[in-house]
Parts: sequence; structure tokens; C-alpha cells
Amino acid sequence: MLANPNSCRLHCPNPSQFLHPNRPKCFLFPNCPRSPCFSSKSKFCNLSLLLPRKTSKKGLGIRALSEPGGVPSSGPQGYPQPYSVKIPVGDRHILVETGHIGRQASASVTVTDGETIVYTSVCLADTPSEPSDFFPLSVHYQERFSAAGRTSGGFFKREGRAKDHEVLICRLIDRPLRPTMLNGFYHETQILSWVLSYDGLHSPDSLAVTAAGIAVALSEVPNSKTVAGVRIGLLGDKFIVNPTTKEMEDSELDLLVAGTDTAILMIEGYCDFLTEEKLLQAVEVGQDAIRAICNEVEALVKKCGKPKMLDAIKLPPPELYNHVEEIAGDELVRALQIKGKIPRRKALLSLEGEVLTILTEKGYVSKDAAPGGSETIPDIFEDEEEDEEVVVDGEVDEGDVHIKPSSRKSTPLFFSEVDVKLVFKEVTSKFLRRRIVEGGRRSDGRTPDEIRPINSKCGLLPRAHGSALFTRGETQSLAVVTLGDKQMAQRLDNLVGDDEWKRFYLQYTFPPSCVGEVGRTGAPSRREIGHGMLAERALEPILPSEDDFPYTIRVESTITESNGSSSMASVCGGCLALQDAGVPIKSSIVGIAMGMVLETEEFGGNGAPLILSDITGSEDASGDMDFKVAGNEDGVTAFQMDIKVSGITLPVMREALLQARDGRKHIIAEMLKCSPPPSRSLSMYAPLIHIMKVNPEKVNLIIGSGGKKVKSIIEESGVDAIDTQDDGIVKITGRDLSSIEKSKAIITNLTMVPSVGDIFRNCEIKSIVPYGVFVEIAPGREGLCHISELTSEWLAKAEDAVKVGDQIDVKLIEVNEKGQLRLSRKALLPDTGAENASAKQSTGDSNDVASQESSDKGSPKREELPQKKFIRRLVSTAKDRPNISKDKTKKSNSKVVSSVSSTDENTLVNGEANIG
Repeated sequence: MLANPNSCRLHCPNPSQFLHPNRPKCFLFPNCPRSPCFSSKSKFCNLSLLLPRKTSKKGLGIRALSEPGGVPSSGPQGYPQPYSVKIPVGDRHILVETGHIGRQASASVTVTDGETIVYTSVCLADTPSEPSDFFPLSVHYQERFSAAGRTSGGFFKREGRAKDHEVLICRLIDRPLRPTMLNGFYHETQILSWVLSYDGLHSPDSLAVTAAGIAVALSEVPNSKTVAGVRIGLLGDKFIVNPTTKEMEDSELDLLVAGTDTAILMIEGYCDFLTEEKLLQAVEVGQDAIRAICNEVEALVKKCGKPKMLDAIKLPPPELYNHVEEIAGDELVRALQIKGKIPRRKALLSLEGEVLTILTEKGYVSKDAAPGGSETIPDIFEDEEEDEEVVVDGEVDEGDVHIKPSSRKSTPLFFSEVDVKLVFKEVTSKFLRRRIVEGGRRSDGRTPDEIRPINSKCGLLPRAHGSALFTRGETQSLAVVTLGDKQMAQRLDNLVGDDEWKRFYLQYTFPPSCVGEVGRTGAPSRREIGHGMLAERALEPILPSEDDFPYTIRVESTITESNGSSSMASVCGGCLALQDAGVPIKSSIVGIAMGMVLETEEFGGNGAPLILSDITGSEDASGDMDFKVAGNEDGVTAFQMDIKVSGITLPVMREALLQARDGRKHIIAEMLKCSPPPSRSLSMYAPLIHIMKVNPEKVNLIIGSGGKKVKSIIEESGVDAIDTQDDGIVKITGRDLSSIEKSKAIITNLTMVPSVGDIFRNCEIKSIVPYGVFVEIAPGREGLCHISELTSEWLAKAEDAVKVGDQIDVKLIEVNEKGQLRLSRKALLPDTGAENASAKQSTGDSNDVASQESSDKGSPKREELPQKKFIRRLVSTAKDRPNISKDKTKKSNSKVVSSVSSTDENTLVNGEANIG
């Protein structure tokens, strides 16, 4: 009976001496009657249970279990003992604990930094999956809202589909771990990582990378090195390891480095035109911190680690490599010389089919076993006559038995289809690398530092706000820019709880048609999300501030052709499309992907790594590095590096960065030849945004009760949206100037500050109440004219003198502490007393001129306020003020706007008009 790997394990004194060296070690449950430790009287193990057993023809691996001296057991359940260690990282320590949570997993750890806790587990399948050239590893990372004492702000309160930034962290965990996994291990492996506690200061992403590396090191998954990751920030001239979120607000660099104690496996970072030397210094600081973590983890693995499942590794037969080279070597060389991607791919597929037919169906026969040189085997026959001994030439006299040589054909060798495909791919990569190193030429005929031909054009799409088509070799990106107001901004729901709005985002799409294939379409893949974020962060430093350009910017990059470096093509195309949309960018940004062939001495090189500029898809797949760098001549804005071998050193990275800078200069020069060039002006189809300043205390008048007033302004003027802020900034978005001017006039009248004595002509009576009438002195502004102020005579009811819709002249006689207006019609009538006439003489004469200038065909007249009270300029947008449009009404921190009818345009307080 085989034990469950997660059950308790009791061992004989030295069971390894009885085990076959190439078989997994299996142990028994302690309560099994045949267990070596079942009887207290037994001093020896039952050897029959420890002998190796025959495996099936498929060679299914069996998960190896722990050995004596591995994970310490505690109690009858045999779970590993809890163990914790503090590891110095930067200016503080992180706490690593194992054996506390998730004890049935192959390995699980919790890593604590401050009050941020990340839990990570590693599990693997009991039986291997079908062999492939891709390690069966899946990573899932989730930030639980409960970690910050929150719940989701949406309708569904349970965490569901991974958010974009969680997908990005999954990629950060996956990319450095994959190169350390050993080839031939096909047990499906899953890494689960959760943020259990978040303090708002210590970021969980770098902790998740380190926690995953430690968990894999402690597990049974065979890997070559322990992996750890750290974030590096730059404050002034000082590099900070794992900076806090507050420190990152002022940091010039956001770099995440992952690697082993000897080499770098992955870097991803964003900066504001940092030089290559500064980047290398940051990577060096990160490498030192990673080395310290890995050294501590190695000591932890020796105490708590499980034995690796090395016996489960199944590699293709070594002789198969020679057979594939012998069958397809010459044809493979000719196929790799084809410059076009599609013809070369078809030639390789055809050649692979021929190799598969020979090695899996017909059988392989060595060329040395030709018909003329058949294998000689002995033919044994017995002499019929004992007396006659005849020894023929070539025979061997063996007494009564004569051995006669005869010939027969060699036995064909057959191999599995999976092994043949794996080996063919490796042999193809080997031949491609050899061609680059020996011949100095790549598949498309370029030298190692040569850039593919570049062609670009702008203004392809007439109705789009900005568009560009960027082509580099066989890679092509169609970039489209859309401009909008804050309503178009992307809302982010995070652990902190403060709603975050992105005014710039880039969305990358990689359809299967771009590589001439058929595949799924729909939700973006993890690769598409990662490439889009890289291009977005590369372009972000060149965008104008919101004060200078108050638009929300969306860039769509659709890859229409792909043969490598599609994310960097998105950077180039996106930069051109921004210029075509009239966005005043600070400078041009381009991107380039660098590759590398590491072991050149194998192919006759001098042993130094060979750096490749502007790599293609085949060079990415067959090479040892994918290093993407974006920026201009002065510095770098974004970079991402993935290593497919054991890692690279800083001198190699320095060479790659310098060669990438030369490539960026060449691409910028080629982009200047864009034809037709970008328009650099706002499209006639782009929305117009007008910014005005009002008294912050009057903002509530624009919104109105439940948002009724702002909705009525939008409907009356025909604008798209009105966005108000607590500091008095009002943004009006519309499609034409006339609607914007109309809404601006309404808001100006609504927020004006009238003074006692102002006279308003031709004002409409909006409603009649028993104690007087409400008169609209300006659009949206009403005051009460008491029944005693309508005429100089006594009135029983207001309807005896006026009716709704009549236009009268009124004078402002009082503004109470609530901001409510009290008007008088009687003060302007000719039969009023001398005192009223005198008041009219002193105030009316000076106001009549202003009132007449503001009147237009019967519209309400008012006294013009000094121009200095109205400020028209661009200002920054507060994050907590929503955008209110006729389609959707949003909330702010101080005011809640609900969806209500806009028929009632007035806000009444205690029977009077509340004007602020």
C-alpha cells in the first residue's frame, strides 16, 4: 500500500539502502499492519515492501515522498513542525513562516512585511500530464478585500475574475520561476497566492514573488535555484529596497527585480527618462538584496525542504537528437534561410511531418546500415554426417555445430510522437543559433545589430480622433486614440478603498489573424494585459498634465501582423497616434526588443554572449533573452526582461542596454519620415472641454437637489457632460461651441453673487403662492416678491395683479443669511413714495445701462458683475469630484447625485428659493 504524500510518514532506520537508485521512494502509513513500525517488537523494516516495482510502459512518475531527516514531524498526524525565520531586506526584516497554514500542500509559506501578509502554496498533480515543450505551471494571485477590512464595491461581494493588476502580478511570479524548472518534469504545478493582510504601506507584489520562490524551493518540484524578488525605488540619489507606498510617491524609479543568488532572471520597471547607468546601479542594488534573501532561504530549505522529484523527470532518448539531425539536417539549414515568416514556417512544418513519419511510422534505419553493408549474424546449423568435417571459408568450427555467417537488415527504431516533436524543436533552435553565430546572419539576412525596415503613416481613420499604422518588418500595429472627458476615465477598485481614476490607458489586442492562424477571441489574455501595461507605462511620462490637457486618453493598439516585438511596435504606433490626435506630448518615445545567444562557443564563437537587436519571433523562441526597452535618446521610460536560461550578469545587461539605445536613435529617425505625418491638432470630431471657475460655495447650486439642476442644464443646453469639483472648477464637455456657450451662461447666472439694489428687467413669474410670487431673475435663479411688494395698493391675492408667465421688473431689496433673495416690484413703480423714488434714482440710473446691455430679445436683465469675478483657465481636477452627464450620474465625496426627473429646476427651502 502506497502512502498518500500528505499523510504521516514513518521510516525504517535507513530505507534508502534497500531502494533502487532510479525509483521513487515510497513509505507506509504507520497504522498499516505491514508497516515497519507497526509492531513495537519489530526491529527491522519489511524489505519486501521496499523493493522496486515494475512501472507501466508509459513510465508514469510517482510522487516522491519525504526521507528521514527531511520535514520534521510532530504528533501522530506527521505534519511538518512550524518554523519561522526573519530575513533582512533593506532597512527592515521580513518574516517567513512555514508549517502553520496549508500543511497538506506540497509546500506553503506566509511572508510578512510590516502588517502586510502574503500566503502562498505550491501543489502538483500526482500523475504527469502529456509531455510538451512548455512547463505545466499555473499561477493565481488574489488580493482579498478583507485584507484591508473592506468588501467589493460592486454588486457581487465575492472576489471573482482576476483584475488587471492581479494578472500583472501573476506574470511577475511566473516569469522568474519558469527558467529554473527542470526539463522533463510534466506534473502539473499550481501556485496560489493570496494577500491576507494589507497595511497600505508595504506593497504585496514583491512579497508575492519572494513567497512563491520560497514555496517552490521547499516543495517537491525539481528546480535549479531559489528565486526571490525585491522592488527598488530612487529618492534623490539613494536607492531604496522595498520602499513603502509613501516613498514610492516621490520615487523616480519603480523597478522590480527577481533572480537567484548568482544571476538575474527578470526585471520590470518604469521611470522618467532615467539613464542606462542609473538603471544598472538599481539592478545591482536589487541583486545584492536578492542574494541575501536566497542565502537565508537555502538554510531554511535544508531544515524544512522536501526531497525533489528528480525520478519523475522523463527526457527524450539522447540518441534521438542525432537521428533527427541525420534525417533533417540539410533540409533544416535550407528552411532556416527562407526570409519570409510564413513560407519558413510552412517549410518547417512540412519537414517536421517527414521526420515524424520516419521515426514514428516507418522506423529509423541508420545510413551506415546500407544494403551492401548489411549486418552479419551467425547462422547455426548441425552437421548431418559426423565423420565428415568440412570447414568452409568464413565458418567457425565448433565441434558438431557449425556457425555460418548470413546477412539481414537492421531493425528499424521507433520513437514516440511527443519525443520527436520536442527534439525537432530543440534541434531547430540549435541550427538557428548556429547560423547566427557562425554565419553572422539571421533568418531574414540581417546582422546582429541591424533594425528591420520601418514604415509609418498617420490619419488612416477619418472619424477617429487620432490613428497611426506602424510597420517594422513583419510586425505591424494599428494604433487609435480616443479623447473624452472624465466620464471616460477608468475606475480602479483597490485594497486601499479610495477610488482611483486613470485618465490614460492603453489596450493591446493580439488577434490570431496577425500570425495567420485560427484561434479564440474574446476576453484579453494575460499576455495581452501585460503587453498593454508595458506600452502604457512607456508612454505615460510624455503626456501633458491634466492642467494643460484636461482630456481622458484611450489608446488602442491592434496587432495586425506579428513577427516579434509587437509590444514595442505598440509604443511606436501609440506615440504617433497621440501626435495625430493633437495631444501635446513632451517628446517622441520608441521601443525595441533585444535578444541574446548565450553559449556561443558551442557554435565556434568566442564564448561572449551575442546581443541581437530588434528580434523576430523565432529568435525570441530560440534565444536566451527577451529584453524590451522603451525611451528616447536621453533615457529610458520602461523596460522588461525575461531570461530563458539560468540568468545573465550585469556586464551582459549593460551591453544590451547600450545597443538598445543605438537602436532607439535609429527608430526615432525613421519615425520622423512618417508619411502622411501626424496632424498635431485636435480632430474636428473630438469633444470640446471648457473650464471655468466659480465660487466653491456655489457648486451645490449647479448640482441641485439630487442632481436635478445639473441634469436640467445638460438637457437645456445640449452639452455632453458637466463635471464639478469642490474647489469650484467646472468642466463643460460638448460637441459644439454653441451648446457650451449656452451652458456656460446658465452656470454663470446661476452662480452670480447679486447685491442689494440691483435691478432686473423683464423677469418671468415662475409660480404664485398665497404670500407672493417667485420671479426668475436669471436662468435658474429665483427670488420671492412678497404680495406686499407687488403694488403700492393692498392686494387680497397675488393673482389680482399678475399671473404665471408675466414679465415684470424687480429690484433686489434683501439677501438673508441663507442666501435667499427678496425682490420688490413696488420699488420700481412710478407712483411709489418719495423715499422709494429717491432710492430708485440713486441705484437705478447706474444699473439701467448694465441691465440694457445684458438684455437680449426679452431675456432677463441683470447688472453685469465685474469681469475679475470670473476666472477662465485650466486647473487641476480633484479626484473625488464626479462627472455628471445626461447618460450617467456619478457620486462625489460630499454630494450624492441621484437619477431624478429634471422637470423641476428649482430648489425650494421653507417656501423660498434657495440660491446659495
